[in-house]
Amino acid sequence: MKARSKLHPFEMFTVTVPIAPAARQVAPQVAPQVEKVLRAVQGEMPRGELMARVGIKDRMHFVREYLSPAIEAGLVEMTIPNKPNSRLQKYRLTDKGREALRLMREVTG
Repeated sequence: MKARSKLHPFEMFTVTVPIAPAARQVAPQVAPQVEKVLRAVQGEMPRGELMARVGIKDRMHFVREYLSPAIEAGLVEMTIPNKPNSRLQKYRLTDKGREALRLMREVTG
């Protein structure tokens, strides 16, 4: 006869059984504000033009809620990164931003 191991009354174990293959994430998760910026950028654009395309008039709100998150996520970059306040500053999509936009268009059209 084999000896059985005795479990403490509070000991448990978990078995994980896969039901379906893990779904591949189709589009990156981005805030709706960042998505609007990604869809608005065409080539290199100054902030004012981006604001107009997105439909935001308040500069500080646009920078804080739309542009900065897109830059921090690595989706948008400055054309003159060492002079963020330059009057000649423009913004463009990064490779990551173009890929995210491509995936968003595949999902939503």
